[in-house]
Amino acid sequence: MRLRRPKLTVVGAGPGDVDLITLKAIKALKSADVVLYDALVNKELLEYVNKKAELIFVGKRRGCYKYQQEQINDLIVARANSHGHVVRLKGGDPFIFGRGAEEMEFAASHQIEVAVVPGISSSLAVPAYQNIPLTKRGSAESFWVITGTTKEHKISGDVQLAAKSNATVVVLMGMSKLPQIVALFQKEGKQDLPVAIIQEGTTSREKVGIGTVNTILNVVKEQELSNPAIIVLGDVVNHRAILQSVQQENTKAIAV
Repeated sequence: MRLRRPKLTVVGAGPGDVDLITLKAIKALKSADVVLYDALVNKELLEYVNKKAELIFVGKRRGCYKYQQEQINDLIVARANSHGHVVRLKGGDPFIFGRGAEEMEFAASHQIEVAVVPGISSSLAVPAYQNIPLTKRGSAESFWVITGTTKEHKISGDVQLAAKSNATVVVLMGMSKLPQIVALFQKEGKQDLPVAIIQEGTTSREKVGIGTVNTILNVVKEQELSNPAIIVLGDVVNHRAILQSVQQENTKAIAV
């Protein structure tokens, strides 16, 4: 049997809801010889994988690393050379804090063909599922998407810059740094700025906490919110309550 040409396709699995994966991503899964998938990938998506393909879990979660990144890189190259088409399945979009670009560069340096299938990022979809638009006329003209924790396990310096702006700020992987994030926004006089914490967004396990910069730490404690979660700071968070109020009024009007 002739070996297929070595290839890596980095695929975005979307934010959690299986219906949010793209058709192109499903086609890639069906053509895969090997699938390396992460912890945040909904395992229901594995039902779309070619039945003869090898499935390898390489997830990293809360300091628990089944594979170090260097080992994942080596595994991609080894499986591509021995099996053919490797699909690297990542939660959200692989180019937004997903290290997809690094893995593609490593594979390409070993003469392996590479491709990417974009995914729907949790930074966009998770707020949207809670009726929180990242931009809204009169509320926000732009938005920041920032990693809460850098490679050195410190808070990103961009959070401080974002706190000075009028933009919506979305922080991924930032729950451990929430007290520091709050302090930066308080320093800018934004104590009353609305904040949403959305845990396991777009899934059946979704939990939501709504507060302000001054109250959100208590909200997190009371509702026992934790990772994986995203933090949204900005006036656009109020849109959720406004829409709920309108819908309730509509329901009352219909009932009458």
